Amino acid sequence: MQHTTMTKKILLLGSGELGKEFVIAAQRIGQTVIAVDSYANAPAMQVAHGYEVINMLDGAALDAVIAKHQPDFIVPEIEAIRTERFYDYEKQGITVVPSAKAANFTMNRKAIRDLAAKDLGLRTANYRYATSAAELEKAVSEVGMPCVVKPLMSSSGKGQSTIKSEGDIAKAWQYAVDGSRGDVVEVIVEAFVNFHSEITLLTVTQNNNPTLFCAPIGHRQERGDYQESWQPARVSDNDIAEAQDMARKVTEALGGAGLFGVEFFLTDEGVYFSELSPRPHDTGMVTLAGTQNFNEFELHLRAILSLPIAAITLEKNGASAVILASENSEQPTYTGIEKVAALPKTDFRIFGKPTSRPYRRMGVVLTSDTLETPIESITERAKETATFVHVNA
Repeated sequence: MQHTTMTKKILLLGSGELGKEFVIAAQRIGQTVIAVDSYANAPAMQVAHGYEVINMLDGAALDAVIAKHQPDFIVPEIEAIRTERFYDYEKQGITVVPSAKAANFTMNRKAIRDLAAKDLGLRTANYRYATSAAELEKAVSEVGMPCVVKPLMSSSGKGQSTIKSEGDIAKAWQYAVDGSRGDVVEVIVEAFVNFHSEITLLTVTQNNNPTLFCAPIGHRQERGDYQESWQPARVSDNDIAEAQDMARKVTEALGGAGLFGVEFFLTDEGVYFSELSPRPHDTGMVTLAGTQNFNEFELHLRAILSLPIAAITLEKNGASAVILASENSEQPTYTGIEKVAALPKTDFRIFGKPTSRPYRRMGVVLTSDTLETPIESITERAKETATFVHVNA
């Protein structure tokens, strides 16, 4: 009998709440994880086998950590990484998840948008780029108002704003620069899409098996960051087919195996491609409510390890709602947890972030019910329940 070891060493680059759930999934099936972030005691570090604190935009520091740990897999969790180094790591025989190309392209909105719109011909909002306030003014005149401005490198809505008048342009430029991650000072300017809803389509690419799709996830945003998500979202058969086709095309072009969070706008004219993350998605935390047979973190891990996924099945309807901090604290504490814990068909996660600041996501409330229960009532219950928890300084 041939014996093979299934235990692999995974270097996780970025150690937030999504990384923490990924580490937990990996721990459950015997994998070794080293968590990396720019600050100590990040959520994923608290459950990993080891950790490193470095600036991941420092290529030399990144090279040193790779050389030290010799991982089998590099799993990025954030945008602010010297992703061009990933191509060298692949040449060394390390698997970058989903691939060096996917990580490099999607860490920068310019690369992924041009791939989707120009190379693949997917329907997107009209867009321009700008590297200065003057260029932003010109771009706005070309795409029209209202329009949305986003840094090319950012996450969780940082630096994102809507321009409704000429007086907003200078403020939008400065806000984008302040919210930008990495060393790219450039923004994308998008014409406003008149959409009636937004969805995330979690898309699982596999090494030796077909691409799989989760049931669509609806979500609501404020300040460019999600506030609630629910699964399944109400989407027509035609829109689902179009979104799956777009997601399959863009993930195939990027290559590799893993879970992608592909975002779409749903409009009266059809589906618009919006953004893509080559990793578990924040709106996908709803899957922690047991909505699927595997949550998004387990799916990401199985795809990475080339473990077969027989099917992704919707088990119940569910929703998530974020728990936000309202002030700065070096030692945040929480009240109201007991009230949430006493409720039926309700769960919660406290991420364990060592500090808080206004609007920082500190936890999530999860609600669920049967597949016959209206998703709207489950979502309203999540929203209301999240208000029971207070983050205290």
